[in-house]
Amino acid sequence: MAQSSDHYRGKLFIVEGIDGSGKSTQIRLLHKWLLSQGYSSFFSEWNSSPIVKRTTSRGKRRRLLTPLTFSLIHATDFADRTERNIIPPLRAGSAVMADRYVYTAYARDAARGVDPEWVRELYSFAVRPTVALYFRVPLEVALERILSGRPELKWYEAGLDLGLSDDPEESFRLFQTRIYEQYEQMVEEFDLTVIDGTLPIAQQQREVRQIVAPFLDELLRRPEEFWGTPTRAGEGE
Repeated sequence: MAQSSDHYRGKLFIVEGIDGSGKSTQIRLLHKWLLSQGYSSFFSEWNSSPIVKRTTSRGKRRRLLTPLTFSLIHATDFADRTERNIIPPLRAGSAVMADRYVYTAYARDAARGVDPEWVRELYSFAVRPTVALYFRVPLEVALERILSGRPELKWYEAGLDLGLSDDPEESFRLFQTRIYEQYEQMVEEFDLTVIDGTLPIAQQQREVRQIVAPFLDELLRRPEEFWGTPTRAGEGE
Protein backbone atom coordinates (compact mmCIF):
# COMPACT_ATOMS: atom_id res chain seq x y z
CA MET A 1 0.00 0.00 0.00
CA ALA A 2 0.93 3.66 -0.34
CA GLN A 3 1.37 6.02 2.57
CA SER A 4 0.00 5.30 6.01
CA SER A 5 -3.03 7.15 7.33
CA ASP A 6 -0.56 8.53 9.91
CA HIS A 7 0.25 11.16 7.25
CA TYR A 8 -3.20 12.62 7.83
CA ARG A 9 -4.80 14.18 10.87
CA GLY A 10 -7.86 11.97 10.32
CA LYS A 11 -8.07 8.23 10.99
CA LEU A 12 -9.15 5.38 8.75
CA PHE A 13 -11.04 2.52 10.41
CA ILE A 14 -11.99 -0.43 8.19
CA VAL A 15 -13.75 -3.76 8.65
CA GLU A 16 -13.31 -7.01 6.76
CA GLY A 17 -14.71 -10.52 6.84
CA ILE A 18 -16.59 -13.07 4.80
CA ASP A 19 -20.28 -12.56 4.03
CA GLY A 20 -22.27 -13.08 7.21
CA SER A 21 -19.43 -12.15 9.56
CA GLY A 22 -21.35 -9.22 11.08
CA LYS A 23 -18.75 -6.61 10.10
CA SER A 24 -21.25 -4.21 8.48
CA THR A 25 -23.35 -4.05 11.64
CA GLN A 26 -20.28 -3.24 13.72
CA ILE A 27 -18.85 -0.49 11.48
CA ARG A 28 -22.24 1.23 11.29
CA LEU A 29 -22.60 1.09 15.07
CA LEU A 30 -19.11 2.55 15.44
CA HIS A 31 -19.91 5.30 12.94
CA LYS A 32 -23.10 6.27 14.77
CA TRP A 33 -21.31 6.19 18.13
CA LEU A 34 -18.57 8.52 16.90
CA LEU A 35 -21.19 10.94 15.61
CA SER A 36 -23.00 10.81 18.96
CA GLN A 37 -19.71 11.66 20.68
CA GLY A 38 -19.28 14.73 18.51
CA TYR A 39 -16.64 13.47 16.11
CA SER A 40 -16.67 14.16 12.39
CA SER A 41 -17.14 10.73 10.83
CA PHE A 42 -17.63 9.71 7.20
CA PHE A 43 -18.85 6.37 5.89
CA SER A 44 -17.89 4.61 2.66
CA GLU A 45 -18.71 1.13 1.44
CA TRP A 46 -17.46 -1.30 -1.18
CA ASN A 47 -18.61 -0.98 -4.78
CA SER A 48 -20.48 2.29 -4.29
CA SER A 49 -18.79 4.74 -6.67
CA PRO A 50 -21.43 6.27 -8.96
CA ILE A 51 -18.90 6.29 -11.80
CA VAL A 52 -18.70 2.51 -12.15
CA LYS A 53 -21.63 1.15 -10.14
CA ARG A 54 -23.96 1.27 -13.14
CA THR A 55 -21.40 -0.52 -15.34
CA THR A 56 -20.84 -3.17 -12.69
CA SER A 57 -24.57 -3.78 -12.33
CA ARG A 58 -24.98 -4.14 -16.10
CA GLY A 59 -22.06 -6.55 -16.34
CA LYS A 60 -23.42 -8.68 -13.51
CA ARG A 61 -26.92 -8.70 -14.95
CA ARG A 62 -25.65 -9.89 -18.34
CA ARG A 63 -23.03 -12.20 -16.77
CA LEU A 64 -20.25 -10.58 -18.78
CA LEU A 65 -17.65 -10.17 -16.04
CA THR A 66 -14.56 -12.36 -15.98
CA PRO A 67 -12.35 -12.60 -12.86
CA LEU A 68 -9.96 -10.07 -14.42
CA THR A 69 -12.63 -7.54 -15.43
CA PHE A 70 -14.22 -7.96 -12.00
CA SER A 71 -10.89 -7.08 -10.43
CA LEU A 72 -10.30 -4.05 -12.66
CA ILE A 73 -13.82 -2.66 -12.19
CA HIS A 74 -13.60 -2.92 -8.41
CA ALA A 75 -10.17 -1.29 -8.47
CA THR A 76 -11.62 1.60 -10.47
CA ASP A 77 -14.45 1.93 -7.98
CA PHE A 78 -11.98 1.92 -5.11
CA ALA A 79 -9.70 4.50 -6.75
CA ASP A 80 -12.62 6.88 -7.30
CA ARG A 81 -13.84 6.53 -3.71
CA THR A 82 -10.31 6.97 -2.37
CA GLU A 83 -9.90 10.28 -4.18
CA ARG A 84 -13.41 11.57 -3.50
CA ASN A 85 -14.52 10.07 -0.20
CA ILE A 86 -11.52 8.85 1.77
CA ILE A 87 -8.53 11.16 1.36
CA PRO A 88 -10.39 14.52 1.64
CA PRO A 89 -11.99 13.68 5.03
CA LEU A 90 -8.67 12.29 6.27
CA ARG A 91 -6.93 15.52 5.30
CA ALA A 92 -9.61 17.50 7.13
CA GLY A 93 -9.09 15.47 10.30
CA SER A 94 -12.22 13.32 10.22
CA ALA A 95 -12.70 9.65 10.94
CA VAL A 96 -13.44 7.55 7.86
CA MET A 97 -15.35 4.29 8.25
CA ALA A 98 -14.93 1.79 5.41
CA ASP A 99 -17.16 -1.26 5.12
CA ARG A 100 -14.67 -3.46 3.23
CA TYR A 101 -11.32 -2.25 1.98
CA VAL A 102 -8.49 -3.57 -0.22
CA TYR A 103 -8.42 -6.86 1.67
CA THR A 104 -11.79 -7.71 0.14
CA ALA A 105 -10.20 -7.48 -3.30
CA TYR A 106 -7.18 -9.48 -2.16
CA ALA A 107 -9.44 -12.25 -0.86
CA ARG A 108 -12.11 -12.35 -3.55
CA ASP A 109 -9.85 -11.88 -6.56
CA ALA A 110 -7.45 -14.58 -5.37
CA ALA A 111 -10.44 -16.86 -4.72
CA ARG A 112 -11.40 -16.30 -8.36
CA GLY A 113 -7.93 -17.27 -9.53
CA VAL A 114 -6.37 -13.84 -10.12
CA ASP A 115 -2.69 -13.62 -9.18
CA PRO A 116 -2.47 -12.30 -5.58
CA GLU A 117 0.71 -10.30 -6.18
CA TRP A 118 -0.82 -8.63 -9.23
CA VAL A 119 -3.87 -7.61 -7.18
CA ARG A 120 -1.70 -6.18 -4.40
CA GLU A 121 0.20 -4.12 -6.94
CA LEU A 122 -3.08 -2.94 -8.49
CA TYR A 123 -4.11 -1.46 -5.13
CA SER A 124 -0.68 -0.11 -4.23
CA PHE A 125 -2.09 3.45 -4.11
CA ALA A 126 -4.38 2.62 -1.17
CA VAL A 127 -3.96 4.43 2.13
CA ARG A 128 -2.90 2.08 4.90
CA PRO A 129 -5.69 1.91 7.53
CA THR A 130 -5.23 3.17 11.06
CA VAL A 131 -7.10 0.11 12.31
CA ALA A 132 -8.10 -2.91 10.21
CA LEU A 133 -10.64 -5.14 11.95
CA TYR A 134 -11.24 -8.70 10.73
CA PHE A 135 -14.42 -10.33 12.00
CA ARG A 136 -13.74 -14.03 12.24
CA VAL A 137 -16.63 -16.48 12.32
CA PRO A 138 -16.78 -20.20 11.59
CA LEU A 139 -17.73 -20.73 7.97
CA GLU A 140 -20.89 -22.65 8.84
CA VAL A 141 -22.11 -19.83 11.09
CA ALA A 142 -21.61 -17.24 8.36
CA LEU A 143 -23.28 -19.42 5.75
CA GLU A 144 -26.29 -20.00 7.98
CA ARG A 145 -26.69 -16.25 8.53
CA ILE A 146 -26.60 -15.54 4.80
CA LEU A 147 -28.62 -18.46 3.49
CA SER A 148 -31.37 -18.06 6.09
CA GLY A 149 -31.89 -14.44 5.09
CA ARG A 150 -31.69 -14.64 1.30
CA PRO A 151 -34.54 -15.97 -0.85
CA GLU A 152 -32.09 -16.39 -3.73
CA LEU A 153 -28.35 -16.03 -4.18
CA LYS A 154 -27.12 -13.86 -7.04
CA TRP A 155 -24.99 -15.41 -9.79
CA TYR A 156 -21.65 -13.80 -8.93
CA GLU A 157 -22.38 -13.71 -5.22
CA ALA A 158 -22.68 -17.49 -5.29
CA GLY A 159 -19.51 -17.86 -7.38
CA LEU A 160 -21.45 -19.63 -10.12
CA ASP A 161 -19.17 -17.99 -12.69
CA LEU A 162 -16.32 -20.20 -11.44
CA GLY A 163 -17.97 -23.52 -12.26
CA LEU A 164 -17.45 -24.89 -8.76
CA SER A 165 -20.93 -26.40 -8.66
CA ASP A 166 -24.22 -26.06 -10.50
CA ASP A 167 -26.06 -25.77 -7.19
CA PRO A 168 -26.08 -22.12 -6.01
CA GLU A 169 -25.83 -22.92 -2.30
CA GLU A 170 -23.02 -25.42 -2.75
CA SER A 171 -21.19 -23.05 -5.09
CA PHE A 172 -21.59 -20.27 -2.53
CA ARG A 173 -20.21 -22.54 0.18
CA LEU A 174 -17.17 -23.48 -1.89
CA PHE A 175 -16.55 -19.88 -2.95
CA GLN A 176 -16.80 -18.55 0.60
CA THR A 177 -14.43 -21.29 1.76
CA ARG A 178 -11.83 -19.99 -0.68
CA ILE A 179 -12.36 -16.42 0.51
CA TYR A 180 -12.16 -17.46 4.16
CA GLU A 181 -8.84 -19.17 3.54
CA GLN A 182 -7.47 -16.02 1.92
CA TYR A 183 -8.52 -13.88 4.88
CA GLU A 184 -6.91 -16.24 7.34
CA GLN A 185 -3.62 -15.99 5.46
CA MET A 186 -3.82 -12.18 5.56
CA VAL A 187 -4.23 -11.84 9.33
CA GLU A 188 -0.51 -12.06 9.97
CA GLU A 189 0.60 -10.56 6.65
CA PHE A 190 -1.29 -7.30 7.23
CA ASP A 191 -1.57 -7.38 11.03
CA LEU A 192 -5.37 -7.46 10.97
CA THR A 193 -7.02 -7.12 14.38
CA VAL A 194 -9.24 -10.17 14.88
CA ILE A 195 -12.68 -9.83 16.47
CA ASP A 196 -14.70 -12.90 17.44
CA GLY A 197 -17.78 -12.49 15.27
CA THR A 198 -19.74 -15.07 17.27
CA LEU A 199 -19.86 -12.89 20.38
CA PRO A 200 -23.00 -10.87 21.18
CA ILE A 201 -23.27 -7.72 19.08
CA ALA A 202 -22.98 -5.41 22.09
CA GLN A 203 -19.84 -7.17 23.32
CA GLN A 204 -18.22 -6.94 19.91
CA GLN A 205 -19.01 -3.24 19.76
CA ARG A 206 -17.44 -2.65 23.18
CA GLU A 207 -14.25 -4.29 21.93
CA VAL A 208 -14.29 -2.24 18.74
CA ARG A 209 -14.67 1.03 20.66
CA GLN A 210 -11.82 0.08 23.01
CA ILE A 211 -9.57 -0.61 20.03
CA VAL A 212 -10.25 2.69 18.26
CA ALA A 213 -10.38 4.86 21.40
CA PRO A 214 -6.62 5.61 21.50
CA PHE A 215 -6.83 7.17 18.03
CA LEU A 216 -9.65 9.64 18.64
CA ASP A 217 -7.93 12.51 20.46
CA GLU A 218 -6.82 14.41 17.35
CA LEU A 219 -10.00 13.93 15.34
CA LEU A 220 -12.05 16.86 14.12
CA ARG A 221 -15.02 17.65 16.35
CA ARG A 222 -18.39 18.78 15.03
CA PRO A 223 -20.45 21.71 16.31
CA GLU A 224 -22.51 20.43 19.24
CA GLU A 225 -25.82 21.12 17.51
CA PHE A 226 -24.90 18.54 14.85
CA TRP A 227 -23.91 15.72 17.21
CA GLY A 228 -25.55 12.45 16.27
CA THR A 229 -26.54 13.54 12.77
CA PRO A 230 -25.16 11.61 9.78
CA THR A 231 -22.34 12.76 7.49
CA ARG A 232 -22.20 11.21 4.05
CA ALA A 233 -19.27 10.15 1.92
CA GLY A 234 -20.20 7.96 -1.01
CA GLU A 235 -23.13 5.76 -0.02
CA GLY A 236 -24.18 5.05 3.54
CA GLU A 237 -24.40 7.35 6.51
